[in-house]
Amino acid sequence: MTSNIEQSIEVGVDVRTAYDQWTQFEDFPQFMEGVEEVRQVDDTHTHWRTKVAGREKEFDATITEQTPDQRIAWTADDGPEHAGVVTFHRIADDRTRVMLQMDYEPEGVAEKVGDALGLVKRRVTGDLERFKALVEERGSGNQTGAWRGEVDQSATS
Repeated sequence: MTSNIEQSIEVGVDVRTAYDQWTQFEDFPQFMEGVEEVRQVDDTHTHWRTKVAGREKEFDATITEQTPDQRIAWTADDGPEHAGVVTFHRIADDRTRVMLQMDYEPEGVAEKVGDALGLVKRRVTGDLERFKALVEERGSGNQTGAWRGEVDQSATS
């Protein structure tokens, strides 16, 4: 049974800064619990190594859509079945809402129980709070890099 998570957080930086920091996938272990490593293979492919509840998993994901300062969508190519989108919404010149929507398929009894208890939702909330702390600490214009290219969904189908 597929589960769905929708979480958002307001961050005290402009849209471009929030988006640019999010595109630094290799920084994800700094704020995503259980993510050991993310390697950007090319403009649309990433390789993930995670460790959750003592279990290591590796999988590849494809960025299916990317529009600077607006949205990044992805789907897993293998491993844990999931897909999602993160969108960036300007609230003010120095304030952005980051919205994450994700569908995923819990694997095995432990993940299904954890999902039923809301552990995944709490983890995502914590990840967003740590992203907020990271991007606000660095401030506007001080993200670790940026990829401003576009990925058109029709081109990846």
